[in-house]
Amino acid sequence: MRNILSEAKVSPEALVARNSFHADVVRDVAAAVAANEWTVVGMAGNPFVAKARRHLESKGTGFKYLEYGSYLSAWKPRLAIKLWSGWPTFPQVFHNGVLIGGFTDLKRYLP
Repeated sequence: MRNILSEAKVSPEALVARNSFHADVVRDVAAAVAANEWTVVGMAGNPFVAKARRHLESKGTGFKYLEYGSYLSAWKPRLAIKLWSGWPTFPQVFHNGVLIGGFTDLKRYLP
């Protein structure tokens, strides 16, 4: 298990700030993950996001794709997604509400 700072060690004010950090984006991603069999969360210009999408398409698998900015934009909303999921990179691929991981993990999961 990844070591995460205990909420007992975070001030109430910091907890509010953390939990409200781009909460709208996190809500949208969580809703998409809950409503779709497959969800890919990514960003423009990332070749691994494109590879994950192509891999799913090559399998005839439908999916919901959410894109948040590019390397030079929307880094804060992407950070909020990373904090929510605990996954450090994009794409973030979900199947039936479960985080599979990134592109390499997807290839192992769905060969």
